[in-house]
Amino acid sequence: MSGETRRAPDWLTARPIAHRGLHDRASGIPENTLAAAEAAIAGGYAIECDVQLSADGEAMVFHDAALGRLTEATDPVESRTAADLGSLAIAGTRERIPTLAEFLGRIAGRVPVIVEIKSRFDGDRRLTRRAAAIVAGFEAPVALKSFDPVLVATLAEIAPDIPRGIVAEASQDDPAYAKLSPTMRAELSGLLHLHVSRPHFLSWRVDDLPGPVPYLCRRLGAMPVMTWTVRTEAQRALAAEHADQMVFEGFRA
Repeated sequence: MSGETRRAPDWLTARPIAHRGLHDRASGIPENTLAAAEAAIAGGYAIECDVQLSADGEAMVFHDAALGRLTEATDPVESRTAADLGSLAIAGTRERIPTLAEFLGRIAGRVPVIVEIKSRFDGDRRLTRRAAAIVAGFEAPVALKSFDPVLVATLAEIAPDIPRGIVAEASQDDPAYAKLSPTMRAELSGLLHLHVSRPHFLSWRVDDLPGPVPYLCRRLGAMPVMTWTVRTEAQRALAAEHADQMVFEGFRA
Protein backbone atom coordinates (compact mmCIF):
# COMPACT_ATOMS: atom_id res chain seq x y z
CA MET A 1 0.00 0.00 0.00
CA SER A 2 1.07 3.55 -0.70
CA GLY A 3 0.94 4.93 2.80
CA GLU A 4 -1.43 5.80 5.62
CA THR A 5 -4.52 7.87 4.94
CA ARG A 6 -3.99 11.09 6.90
CA ARG A 7 -7.61 12.27 7.08
CA ALA A 8 -11.07 10.84 6.73
CA PRO A 9 -12.40 11.02 3.16
CA ASP A 10 -15.16 13.52 2.42
CA TRP A 11 -17.55 10.76 1.35
CA LEU A 12 -17.59 9.38 4.88
CA THR A 13 -19.98 12.05 6.16
CA ALA A 14 -21.48 13.35 2.92
CA ARG A 15 -24.74 11.39 3.23
CA PRO A 16 -26.94 10.25 6.13
CA ILE A 17 -26.05 6.65 7.01
CA ALA A 18 -28.80 4.02 7.17
CA HIS A 19 -28.27 1.87 10.28
CA ARG A 20 -27.93 -1.76 9.11
CA GLY A 21 -29.33 -0.61 5.79
CA LEU A 22 -32.73 1.00 5.31
CA HIS A 23 -34.53 -1.86 6.99
CA ASP A 24 -38.21 -2.20 7.83
CA ARG A 25 -39.02 -5.60 9.26
CA ALA A 26 -42.76 -4.95 9.07
CA SER A 27 -42.40 -4.47 5.31
CA GLY A 28 -40.32 -7.61 4.89
CA ILE A 29 -36.92 -5.86 4.74
CA PRO A 30 -34.78 -7.18 7.61
CA GLU A 31 -31.65 -5.45 8.88
CA ASN A 32 -28.21 -6.16 7.39
CA THR A 33 -29.62 -7.79 4.26
CA LEU A 34 -29.23 -7.23 0.55
CA ALA A 35 -32.80 -5.92 0.50
CA ALA A 36 -31.97 -3.35 3.19
CA ALA A 37 -28.91 -2.31 1.20
CA GLU A 38 -30.93 -1.86 -1.97
CA ALA A 39 -33.51 0.21 -0.11
CA ALA A 40 -30.78 2.49 1.24
CA ILE A 41 -29.28 2.89 -2.21
CA ALA A 42 -32.69 3.79 -3.64
CA GLY A 43 -32.99 6.47 -0.96
CA GLY A 44 -29.54 7.86 -1.65
CA TYR A 45 -28.15 6.94 1.77
CA ALA A 46 -24.82 5.53 2.85
CA ILE A 47 -25.00 2.15 4.61
CA GLU A 48 -23.77 0.93 7.98
CA CYS A 49 -23.53 -2.82 8.52
CA ASP A 50 -22.04 -5.27 11.02
CA VAL A 51 -19.90 -8.36 10.59
CA GLN A 52 -19.48 -11.49 12.68
CA LEU A 53 -17.10 -14.41 12.10
CA SER A 54 -18.29 -17.79 10.82
CA ALA A 55 -16.85 -21.14 11.93
CA ASP A 56 -14.74 -21.29 8.78
CA GLY A 57 -13.34 -17.78 9.09
CA GLU A 58 -15.68 -15.82 6.83
CA ALA A 59 -16.99 -12.31 7.55
CA MET A 60 -20.79 -12.51 7.67
CA VAL A 61 -23.09 -9.47 7.61
CA PHE A 62 -24.99 -9.99 10.85
CA HIS A 63 -25.22 -7.96 14.04
CA ASP A 64 -25.82 -10.40 16.90
CA ALA A 65 -23.37 -12.96 18.23
CA ALA A 66 -26.21 -15.52 18.30
CA LEU A 67 -28.82 -16.33 15.69
CA GLY A 68 -32.00 -16.41 17.78
CA ARG A 69 -33.37 -12.89 17.34
CA LEU A 70 -33.57 -13.03 13.54
CA THR A 71 -33.57 -16.70 12.53
CA GLU A 72 -35.11 -19.98 13.65
CA ALA A 73 -31.69 -21.15 14.83
CA THR A 74 -30.44 -20.22 18.28
CA ASP A 75 -26.75 -21.13 18.32
CA PRO A 76 -23.81 -18.71 18.00
CA VAL A 77 -22.93 -17.36 14.56
CA GLU A 78 -19.37 -18.60 15.03
CA SER A 79 -20.59 -22.18 15.40
CA ARG A 80 -21.75 -22.41 11.78
CA THR A 81 -19.98 -22.27 8.44
CA ALA A 82 -20.56 -19.48 5.95
CA ALA A 83 -22.52 -21.83 3.69
CA ASP A 84 -24.75 -22.91 6.56
CA LEU A 85 -25.34 -19.33 7.69
CA GLY A 86 -26.12 -18.31 4.15
CA SER A 87 -28.93 -20.83 4.00
CA LEU A 88 -30.82 -19.43 6.99
CA ALA A 89 -33.94 -17.34 6.36
CA ILE A 90 -33.90 -13.98 8.13
CA ALA A 91 -37.05 -12.91 9.96
CA GLY A 92 -39.19 -15.29 7.94
CA THR A 93 -38.35 -13.66 4.60
CA ARG A 94 -36.50 -14.81 1.51
CA GLU A 95 -33.47 -12.85 2.67
CA ARG A 96 -30.39 -14.79 3.79
CA ILE A 97 -27.27 -13.86 5.76
CA PRO A 98 -24.79 -12.50 3.18
CA THR A 99 -21.03 -12.64 3.33
CA LEU A 100 -19.32 -9.26 3.43
CA ALA A 101 -17.94 -9.89 -0.06
CA GLU A 102 -21.44 -10.62 -1.35
CA PHE A 103 -22.83 -7.53 0.39
CA LEU A 104 -20.17 -5.19 -1.02
CA GLY A 105 -20.44 -6.82 -4.42
CA ARG A 106 -24.16 -6.10 -4.57
CA ILE A 107 -23.67 -2.47 -3.51
CA ALA A 108 -20.87 -2.14 -6.08
CA GLY A 109 -19.73 1.29 -4.96
CA ARG A 110 -23.10 2.96 -5.54
CA VAL A 111 -23.05 4.43 -2.01
CA PRO A 112 -20.46 4.46 0.80
CA VAL A 113 -20.45 1.57 3.26
CA ILE A 114 -19.25 1.68 6.87
CA VAL A 115 -18.60 -1.80 8.29
CA GLU A 116 -18.55 -2.39 12.04
CA ILE A 117 -16.32 -5.27 13.11
CA LYS A 118 -17.92 -6.91 16.15
CA SER A 119 -15.66 -7.85 19.06
CA ARG A 120 -15.67 -9.76 22.33
CA PHE A 121 -12.66 -7.72 23.53
CA ASP A 122 -10.62 -10.91 23.72
CA GLY A 123 -7.80 -10.03 21.33
CA ASP A 124 -9.11 -12.18 18.47
CA ARG A 125 -8.08 -10.46 15.23
CA ARG A 126 -9.29 -13.05 12.71
CA LEU A 127 -12.45 -11.17 11.73
CA THR A 128 -10.52 -7.91 11.44
CA ARG A 129 -7.98 -9.45 9.10
CA ARG A 130 -10.66 -11.09 6.99
CA ALA A 131 -12.75 -7.91 6.72
CA ALA A 132 -9.71 -5.84 5.79
CA ALA A 133 -8.72 -8.33 3.10
CA ILE A 134 -12.20 -8.24 1.59
CA VAL A 135 -12.46 -4.45 1.63
CA ALA A 136 -9.02 -4.11 0.06
CA GLY A 137 -10.34 -6.00 -2.96
CA PHE A 138 -13.03 -3.41 -3.73
CA GLU A 139 -12.50 -0.11 -5.53
CA ALA A 140 -15.34 1.51 -3.63
CA PRO A 141 -15.95 3.90 -0.71
CA VAL A 142 -15.75 1.54 2.28
CA ALA A 143 -14.63 2.22 5.85
CA LEU A 144 -14.13 -0.10 8.82
CA LYS A 145 -14.84 0.63 12.47
CA SER A 146 -15.07 -1.11 15.84
CA PHE A 147 -15.72 -0.51 19.52
CA ASP A 148 -12.48 -2.39 20.20
CA PRO A 149 -9.35 -0.19 20.00
CA VAL A 150 -7.18 -3.29 19.62
CA LEU A 151 -8.94 -4.07 16.36
CA VAL A 152 -8.71 -0.47 15.14
CA ALA A 153 -4.99 -0.51 15.93
CA THR A 154 -4.70 -3.75 13.96
CA LEU A 155 -6.30 -2.02 10.98
CA ALA A 156 -3.76 0.78 11.28
CA GLU A 157 -1.02 -1.82 10.98
CA ILE A 158 -2.35 -4.14 8.29
CA ALA A 159 -4.54 -1.83 6.19
CA PRO A 160 -3.41 1.77 6.72
CA ASP A 161 -5.10 3.07 3.57
CA ILE A 162 -8.58 1.84 4.54
CA PRO A 163 -10.45 4.55 6.49
CA ARG A 164 -10.94 3.34 10.05
CA GLY A 165 -12.99 4.56 12.99
CA ILE A 166 -13.53 3.98 16.68
CA VAL A 167 -17.05 3.50 18.02
CA ALA A 168 -17.47 4.84 21.53
CA GLU A 169 -19.79 6.17 24.20
CA ALA A 170 -19.49 8.07 27.45
CA SER A 171 -20.28 5.07 29.68
CA GLN A 172 -20.26 1.31 29.39
CA ASP A 173 -23.57 -0.03 30.64
CA ASP A 174 -24.00 -2.68 27.96
CA PRO A 175 -23.42 -6.30 29.10
CA ALA A 176 -20.72 -6.60 26.42
CA TYR A 177 -18.45 -4.51 28.66
CA ALA A 178 -19.02 -6.61 31.79
CA LYS A 179 -15.62 -8.31 31.82
CA LEU A 180 -13.61 -5.14 31.19
CA SER A 181 -11.64 -3.54 34.01
CA PRO A 182 -12.41 0.01 35.21
CA THR A 183 -9.13 1.14 33.63
CA MET A 184 -10.11 -0.29 30.26
CA ARG A 185 -13.55 1.30 30.49
CA ALA A 186 -11.94 4.68 31.17
CA GLU A 187 -9.70 4.21 28.14
CA LEU A 188 -12.75 3.50 25.98
CA SER A 189 -14.90 6.41 27.15
CA GLY A 190 -12.01 8.89 27.15
CA LEU A 191 -10.35 7.61 23.94
CA LEU A 192 -7.12 7.29 25.88
CA HIS A 193 -5.95 4.75 23.28
CA LEU A 194 -5.76 7.22 20.36
CA HIS A 195 -1.97 7.10 20.15
CA VAL A 196 -2.25 3.36 19.43
CA SER A 197 -5.57 2.98 17.61
CA ARG A 198 -5.07 6.06 15.38
CA PRO A 199 -8.64 6.26 14.04
CA HIS A 200 -9.61 8.56 11.20
CA PHE A 201 -13.11 9.17 12.55
CA LEU A 202 -15.23 8.81 15.68
CA SER A 203 -18.64 7.14 15.86
CA TRP A 204 -20.24 8.40 19.10
CA ARG A 205 -23.54 7.58 20.81
CA VAL A 206 -26.09 10.31 20.14
CA ASP A 207 -27.47 10.33 23.68
CA ASP A 208 -23.96 11.26 24.89
CA LEU A 209 -23.97 14.50 22.87
CA PRO A 210 -22.74 17.10 23.52
CA GLY A 211 -19.58 16.06 25.30
CA PRO A 212 -15.89 16.89 25.61
CA VAL A 213 -14.63 13.87 23.67
CA PRO A 214 -16.54 14.45 20.42
CA TYR A 215 -16.03 18.20 20.75
CA LEU A 216 -12.26 17.89 21.00
CA CYS A 217 -12.13 15.35 18.19
CA ARG A 218 -13.97 17.71 15.87
CA ARG A 219 -12.41 21.02 16.89
CA LEU A 220 -8.85 20.11 17.80
CA GLY A 221 -8.24 16.74 16.19
CA ALA A 222 -9.92 17.47 12.86
CA MET A 223 -11.61 14.09 13.27
CA PRO A 224 -15.17 13.88 11.89
CA VAL A 225 -17.85 12.58 14.20
CA MET A 226 -20.74 10.40 13.09
CA THR A 227 -23.35 9.69 15.74
CA TRP A 228 -25.55 6.64 16.40
CA THR A 229 -28.34 5.64 16.46
CA VAL A 230 -30.63 8.55 15.63
CA ARG A 231 -34.29 7.55 15.94
CA THR A 232 -36.13 10.68 17.18
CA GLU A 233 -36.41 14.34 16.23
CA ALA A 234 -34.63 15.32 19.46
CA GLN A 235 -31.72 13.04 18.61
CA ARG A 236 -31.67 14.38 15.07
CA ALA A 237 -31.33 17.92 16.42
CA LEU A 238 -28.42 16.83 18.63
CA ALA A 239 -26.74 15.21 15.65
CA ALA A 240 -27.18 18.29 13.48
CA GLU A 241 -25.60 20.54 16.10
CA HIS A 242 -22.83 18.37 17.51
CA ALA A 243 -21.84 15.82 14.85
CA ASP A 244 -20.85 15.72 11.20
CA GLN A 245 -23.29 13.02 10.16
CA MET A 246 -25.84 10.65 11.65
CA VAL A 247 -26.43 6.92 11.57
CA PHE A 248 -30.22 6.77 11.55
CA GLU A 249 -33.03 4.24 11.81
CA GLY A 250 -36.82 4.16 11.62
CA PHE A 251 -37.41 7.14 9.33
CA ARG A 252 -36.22 8.67 6.09
CA ALA A 253 -33.66 11.42 6.52
